Amino acid sequence: MDAYERITRNATEVVTESEGRELAEDPEGKRAYVGYEPSGVLHIGHMLTATKLIDLQEAGFEVTVLLADVHAYLNDKGTFEEIRETAERMKAQFLAYGLDEERTEFVYGSEFQFDREYVLDLHALELETTLSRAERAMAEIKSGDSVRVSQAVYPLMQALDIVYLDVDLAVGGMEQRKVHMLARDTLPGIGEASPTCLHTPLIADLDTGVGKMSASEGVSISMEDSTADIERKVNDAFCPPTRDPDPDDEGRERENPVLQIFEYHVFPRYDTVVVERPDEYGGDLTYTDYESLAADLDAGALHPADAKGALATYLDELIAPGRAKLRDAISDA
Repeated sequence: MDAYERITRNATEVVTESEGRELAEDPEGKRAYVGYEPSGVLHIGHMLTATKLIDLQEAGFEVTVLLADVHAYLNDKGTFEEIRETAERMKAQFLAYGLDEERTEFVYGSEFQFDREYVLDLHALELETTLSRAERAMAEIKSGDSVRVSQAVYPLMQALDIVYLDVDLAVGGMEQRKVHMLARDTLPGIGEASPTCLHTPLIADLDTGVGKMSASEGVSISMEDSTADIERKVNDAFCPPTRDPDPDDEGRERENPVLQIFEYHVFPRYDTVVVERPDEYGGDLTYTDYESLAADLDAGALHPADAKGALATYLDELIAPGRAKLRDAISDA
């Protein structure tokens, strides 16, 4: 796997491809960034982008993780003291999940977002942006049903963060795409370059396969989950014997979230995946790539129940170190 293949593995898109290939020509020492509102507990969405950050580190990138305390405050997620406490717990979980500590820098937004130069540049971006454009950019990530003025400023700060963190690549899930496109459109207006952006997929709702999995609605998987929790959630997950499920009764498109988690979480971290089965049901199945596993599910050679059993085992292994860090933090509180 060459550098570009590793950088783009399991990415939905790179904007633009030519810019991504230019970064891949000499990735050593380049900087990638992702920002997270501190929530205290890593969920499967955090883990998906963290897996991509691990790919980038293996390709030679340095990684900056923005612990977006000011953004969280603007999005009504608590006091700065409460947000800082949850952010510190998240740092330990990210490292436990597999980020290379020597190649990872954690930065709080409040370390630079109150500086006079940043504030003046933010006002300059405000002059470049209509309120409706800012609201559209925030639509996928806002908290609550209506947009407050603070939340309209939020995506402009995300755009400016890319400049002030001095990064070469902005990483986020597809829900961040509108924000990143806003950054590409508006930053040249204040004399800054349009950022190169990489977007990761969204995992479908675990119960239905429709839409996206949400930490605030429906069933999600996080580092709070025990082994038994993970087994229960995975065993209850929507997993038809195909990678291409039919739409639901309302005509909504569906994905197979069990296969998605194998593809985006398990196979990037394991060279070999073993599905354990009793001898009377054919014995164990061993896979070295996602496509072989998905093809066996399609062909009926792999039963959904056996796939779920293996997924629960590997997910639990990935989550266990972070779960231990979270428990340590709670016991020390």
